Amino acid sequence: MIKLSPFLLGLSLAVAGNAAAAAQEMPMATPSTPKVLQITREFIKPYKGGAAHDKTESAFVQAMTRAKFPTHYLALNSLSGKERALFLTAYDSFEAWGRDEKAFDNDKTLSAELERASLADGELLESVDSEVFTFENELSYRPHSDLSQARFIEIYAFRVRPGHGKDWRQVVKLIKDAHEKAGTSAHWAMYEVAYGAEDGTYIALSADKSMADIDTGFGEDKKFREALGEDGMKNLDELFAAAVESSHSELFSVNPRQSYVSDGWIKTDPEFWTPKPAADPAAGNVMEEKQDKP
Repeated sequence: MIKLSPFLLGLSLAVAGNAAAAAQEMPMATPSTPKVLQITREFIKPYKGGAAHDKTESAFVQAMTRAKFPTHYLALNSLSGKERALFLTAYDSFEAWGRDEKAFDNDKTLSAELERASLADGELLESVDSEVFTFENELSYRPHSDLSQARFIEIYAFRVRPGHGKDWRQVVKLIKDAHEKAGTSAHWAMYEVAYGAEDGTYIALSADKSMADIDTGFGEDKKFREALGEDGMKNLDELFAAAVESSHSELFSVNPRQSYVSDGWIKTDPEFWTPKPAADPAAGNVMEEKQDKP
């Protein structure tokens, strides 16, 4: 399996004390919201991230660039939780994904290059897994289409109790209505798991141009609560407790060195999307040793 394209997404559904934080969304080659989202996770060995992982991932980017492969991908690096990298892929359908896989299989040169890159990258990793999600329009709120300026991504995961799907949808409706009434900056796209995770798993992704956007989102919590009112907050608390078995959130940074993005994205901010190649950590150590010698 190869790492593939960036996706839409933007939202603000951070339930922390039943609050909702503001957010944004990821750009796609098409204006519509992709229906299929794949997330490949690489869990990195301790102290093997940073420049070392940038270097091995750059081999994938260079191979895809040489092949002029039409599907792009976005890389995220964890700022919370266990050290890991996420690679985001989106398609308008499973059929579209199948066509992409076929194109990859037919490109023997690219396949061979990515296999070599995978062997090198694997030396830095503890494990790799992949999950596939499908878009939930009813549970989304004002999703946007262009996030080439996003620099941080918040990901919220929810595990809905079996038999409580109706309660979950009511929870999200209450939150959407409160945001509408309060006039907050919230917007999101929600996805439900199709493969690779427990049934009843939902994720919401929030993209920010800077960490100041996170401050804005939390700052709007008061307006959100006022829009719900005391009775509404109590109702939301009860519904959330009934519907959701567990929830958690994580923060990631966008890594341009590990991302294979389109020319359109690069033109929005060439300085960010075309950084200098990652330094070779081993080469740096050699130089340090030479400088230490008399």
